[in-house]
Amino acid sequence: MLDFVNKAKWDAWKSLGSLPQESARQQYVDLVSSLVSSEASSHVKENPPDSKSGYETIEVFTEDNITKIVLNRPKMKNAINVKMYEEIMEALEEAAKDDSVITVLTGIFMFCPALFIFLWGSGDYYCSGNDLNNFANVSAGGIKEMADNGAKLLKKFVEHFIDFPKPLIAVVNGPAVGISVTVLGLFDVVYSTDRATFHTPFSNLGQSPEGCSSYVFPKIMGLAKATEMLLFNKKLTAAEACSAGLVTEVFPDRTFQKEVWARLKAYASLPRN
Repeated sequence: MLDFVNKAKWDAWKSLGSLPQESARQQYVDLVSSLVSSEASSHVKENPPDSKSGYETIEVFTEDNITKIVLNRPKMKNAINVKMYEEIMEALEEAAKDDSVITVLTGIFMFCPALFIFLWGSGDYYCSGNDLNNFANVSAGGIKEMADNGAKLLKKFVEHFIDFPKPLIAVVNGPAVGISVTVLGLFDVVYSTDRATFHTPFSNLGQSPEGCSSYVFPKIMGLAKATEMLLFNKKLTAAEACSAGLVTEVFPDRTFQKEVWARLKAYASLPRN
């Protein structure tokens, strides 16, 4: 599978040459954002017409004792913008107080009465990490303020996963990048399709790992494997992520939805804590 996002990043950085740092950053953001947008199919709608959740960037459904939080920006590979950060936190707060037994975060729509799985529409990514537009259009004098606000938002976001009171399960339906990978160490269970990949290209971007991953990943997979992934940008296949302990189980893509959601329904029938 062509790693479109990271090929775009590499091509973007190579094209910057000796431009000043601010000009280079802006050109990089503009190029990658335009490429990711053009890659998405034009017929996918951001919000299904029958949605009743009231959210803009996610969908939330509660059924069969399962609350499903669905990332819903397929045109942007489910990249997380500021609005999505806020809405995921709000959805987690609501799920913590509702009557469901478990909460599931995924990047694909489905409806599952009994054991039947109906696909309502999806993107091909679980999540492509931070939306680069979060860092665009920042004046030279506003960089520190943006960084401070971003740090506060990220801290609050990660705390919602650490403090969540119910079993939290990730259903990874495709490639995962950046923060969508680093927070997986805070989930109770991670199920993945065999076509998913897990990539944390922080060194390539001059960034540092977030989501408690520099602490949690060495405990999960050992220091050597965590270093290779977090510092040296190694992309893991689903099988490798499972072998390292980051993923609980990998399923064939053709049966992924049916097998996973049947199992989750069985979990949701267990007594409440």
